[in-house]
Amino acid sequence: MIRFQIVERTGAHLYRQLIEAMRSGDLRTFYLTGRGRKVSHVNPTYAGWMNWSHTDGVITCEVISPRKPGSEWRLFSAFVGRLADRFAEMIHCVNVQFSDSIPATGARTGRKRARRKR
Repeated sequence: MIRFQIVERTGAHLYRQLIEAMRSGDLRTFYLTGRGRKVSHVNPTYAGWMNWSHTDGVITCEVISPRKPGSEWRLFSAFVGRLADRFAEMIHCVNVQFSDSIPATGARTGRKRARRKR
């Protein structure tokens, strides 16, 4: 799980701008579900979703990927990249926290198969 906060510049109303862009189709790669509480990616290979909320100019986000643990970085990087591309002038800073329990990916379990002799 990856958590991050986006601090808006004073008077920027970034949260409102992002919601309007996703609902109108200006941000085609992301869409809202759950009455606007979850952000998902259009591409199904970007597993998971992002819970988010807004308080006093700070957007708090939590990227969750229960089906493919350890792949939260894809959705995170796509979202932050889109923010940097289209909304950089509205952002003061982005703070990122990584969870302590990140599963190892690519680790083999079980025995290695023996090769056939010819």
